[in-house]
Amino acid sequence: MEVIGKIKLINDTQSFGSNGFTKREVVVTTEEQYPQMIMIEFVQDKCALLDNFQVDQNVKISINLRGREWVNPEGVAKYFNSIQGWRIEAVENGGAQGAPAETAPPEFVQNEGEATDDLPF
Repeated sequence: MEVIGKIKLINDTQSFGSNGFTKREVVVTTEEQYPQMIMIEFVQDKCALLDNFQVDQNVKISINLRGREWVNPEGVAKYFNSIQGWRIEAVENGGAQGAPAETAPPEFVQNEGEATDDLPF
């Protein structure tokens, strides 16, 4: 899956616990009829991928949707979702997929020996 839009915010890398888990969040505003501000997290070694990007830059981010269950002390299950990025690349013009460039129709080339009359009868 991919998210295409303009970077609104890039957070600093955060570290959690003694196990060395790190994550970095980026917010991308989509460019559609109803723009959405999507928060995407990059974890562990993927955090460094955001170093070469800046606010207001148009990007395409490859993502995975992650879901997990947590059971509270009362035994009630809660479900959480996250969006994890694993690749990011700069795009031109907001990432809009433009129509293919128009090409001129192929020129008619008459074979040698053919009559110039194009009517079949």
